Amino acid sequence: MVRWNPLALVIGLLAAVGLYGATAASAEGPLTVAQAIGQQDGTVKTVRGYVVGQPTATNTVVTSNYPNDYALALSDAAGATNPPSMIYVQIPSAFRASWGMKSNPSLLGKQIDVTGTLSAYFSHPGLTSSTAFAFAGSTTPPPTSSTPATCETYYTGACGKSGAALKTALNTIISKQTKLSYDQVWNALKVTDQDPANSNNVILLYSGISRSKSLNGGGNDNWNREHVWAKSHGDFGTATGPGTDLHHLRPEDVNVNATRGNLDFDLGGSAVPEASESKYDGDSFEPRSAVKGDVARMIFYMAVRYEGTDGFPNLELNNSVNNGTAPYHGKLSVLKQWSQADPPDAFEKRRNQVIHDSYQGNRNPFIDHPEWVAAIWP
Repeated sequence: MVRWNPLALVIGLLAAVGLYGATAASAEGPLTVAQAIGQQDGTVKTVRGYVVGQPTATNTVVTSNYPNDYALALSDAAGATNPPSMIYVQIPSAFRASWGMKSNPSLLGKQIDVTGTLSAYFSHPGLTSSTAFAFAGSTTPPPTSSTPATCETYYTGACGKSGAALKTALNTIISKQTKLSYDQVWNALKVTDQDPANSNNVILLYSGISRSKSLNGGGNDNWNREHVWAKSHGDFGTATGPGTDLHHLRPEDVNVNATRGNLDFDLGGSAVPEASESKYDGDSFEPRSAVKGDVARMIFYMAVRYEGTDGFPNLELNNSVNNGTAPYHGKLSVLKQWSQADPPDAFEKRRNQVIHDSYQGNRNPFIDHPEWVAAIWP
């Protein structure tokens, strides 16, 4: 005989509207994938699900021929094929050798627990900045984010190095790239800088404004191609190479781009018209806080990628402003502070991945390994 239980009835009603499940999960165990999809609020949680593939785009999850070890997809059902029922997990460098799909294809179909931040990845419900991975129910402590980063296959030649040796090794690695024409940059930026909330728009770097992809050009209210390493610093212009390298080219409002001009980066000044969170004065430009680290890491990339060995200027950092046409950019001390204060976020990491996968085949090492900034410029 089935006995009526009023408490069970209340719990069942709460679960039906999604109130009890989330509380119970947080108190008694991991969230389900469905709960994690519905709770993209920036909190740190553990999620349990079956590995169903590797996400490579918002609506694409591959189940073989994995391109790298940077992400995996979880679902509440093994073998799921519908991306809306999945959560995309970003895999930090410390865990890629053990939990990346390219290195560990046998993970497909396994049930695992992942602890991380409930926030979008690939413009899709995600789990980012993960700090722990383990097979479901495992009592073996998983590695943590404090574990020294493994040396991914891409960076093998730089592993264990520092100072000038690290800079030289990274130059060798990232110099292997496909080069775009300046015209090709237009369409590339529409993909690399796509607004996660509106696929018809791009995000402008210094203003943070979301603007239609179709409004690229040279007129008022258009966006154009901003060279973060000012192209006059080394006088390379828009030549294929540094002038077309996507790792430092970003969409920006035409007028804001003109205001930035070829100014070095430093603190202080007046609000930039049409980009009031950024500042400028007679010899320097200060971007809005949300992208200060992005700007710094783009400058660091350029100083490592272009060493004067392939027909382009030897670009270097210094602690000055007013560098003019010399192949220098500043201000190094400030850029280091910005990189530390504003670590890589999901937008920046996605951008790095898209450039690698779809356009140039190379990466910005300071997005993958921010700790290398201090290793090269102590």
